Amino acid sequence: MLADLARRAVDLAAGALEAVRAARRHPPRRVRLERFGAIVQLVAPRALVFVDRAYARTLLGAAATWPDPETALGDVPLSAPLEAHLQITNKCAAGCVGCYTGASAEGAPNELDLAGWCRALDALADAGVFHVALGGGESAALPWLGDLVDHARRRGIVPNLTTSGLDGLPGLLAIADRFGQINVSLDGASPATYAAVRGFDGFARADAAVRALRARKRAVGINVVVTRHNFAELDAIFAYAAARRLSEVELLRFKPSGRGARAYADLRCSDAQHRAFLPTILAAAKKHAVRVKVDCSYTPMLAHHAPARALLAELAVYGCTGGDFLVGAKPDGRLTACSFAAPPPPDATGERPRVEALAAYWDRPDAFGAFRTWRAAAEPCASCTYLALCRGGCRVVAAHTAGSAAAPDPECPRVVDHGRAAAARPVVRLPLL
Repeated sequence: MLADLARRAVDLAAGALEAVRAARRHPPRRVRLERFGAIVQLVAPRALVFVDRAYARTLLGAAATWPDPETALGDVPLSAPLEAHLQITNKCAAGCVGCYTGASAEGAPNELDLAGWCRALDALADAGVFHVALGGGESAALPWLGDLVDHARRRGIVPNLTTSGLDGLPGLLAIADRFGQINVSLDGASPATYAAVRGFDGFARADAAVRALRARKRAVGINVVVTRHNFAELDAIFAYAAARRLSEVELLRFKPSGRGARAYADLRCSDAQHRAFLPTILAAAKKHAVRVKVDCSYTPMLAHHAPARALLAELAVYGCTGGDFLVGAKPDGRLTACSFAAPPPPDATGERPRVEALAAYWDRPDAFGAFRTWRAAAEPCASCTYLALCRGGCRVVAAHTAGSAAAPDPECPRVVDHGRAAAARPVVRLPLL
């Protein structure tokens, strides 16, 4: 298994080298300076490449100047997020039992309109954000989605989309070429499994959306929320992606957010499944030759198998990057550390930070709370050699299960073992004198 990871690192290193060569042949779309060097956005191949200061100088010449001392990647938050996950509506009639937003047919109060989301995109572009991931609810059903995507493109932001495929497909097909990546949520490779996860059988409609979108563009994949009900079907899900000639399978850990908080005990994976996650997906991806992307909250499950720390860094594996590499926004524009997190608490005036005011909030010492204080982690994270990469695991799971977003991720195998060892220690009671 670790040999497979090492081979993957070699493949990625070769890909990164080719990306650097491509940057020499074709001018990059954008270069954003960071304390460690710079982030280079390439068009062909489509990638964000992190480079050191020396290479940044070869791209920018005299313009490559840094006011602050050099730091390693991850030592301090980035100057701005790489991407923003925008929940542009909470309207959706599907009623999935594990919906991370609690979407409904009525939507949420005070949802931003097209003009409001365009202002949000302006703020993100001004901050230097490269990508936005548009979601919902069901964003594909919005009549102005194409106008929003066009505005993102005008501001230099690559728009990507996640859709259930259950609504708005005709309109989406008409604008599909304007997106970077489109992923359809498909939480099972069969009607029965889809229904076990979502509470109803929408497999045929989601599959029809996958096929229709794939006929329009290459960059179509599936998002799979991994649960105890579909874990055994992961190989079949990769086989499905290969058969449909999809560009990727993105695996998401089930989180206790929205209606998902009520369904969490029934849908979350078991400890045994979490420990088997890495070998299972490596085998499936290799067998079916499908690219796999893994939710950052799965990093504790990867580290459990003790790969070389440098190897994970080479693979660009990071744990919770909410409030750093990424941010989220609710339908009313409230800023969040990630799609699943609650908005930060209000300030002294009673106002909560909003996405259009990202720049003003980003550099506050208390910005995003526990999402940025992982360096002060408790045991067993404090002594873990993977802390700088894992960052303590998922803050949303910790808040729901342990009662504190600052607590170590309770589903991390190392944390589970630590708790079992503590419970097994004998309690010594001294006699009363």
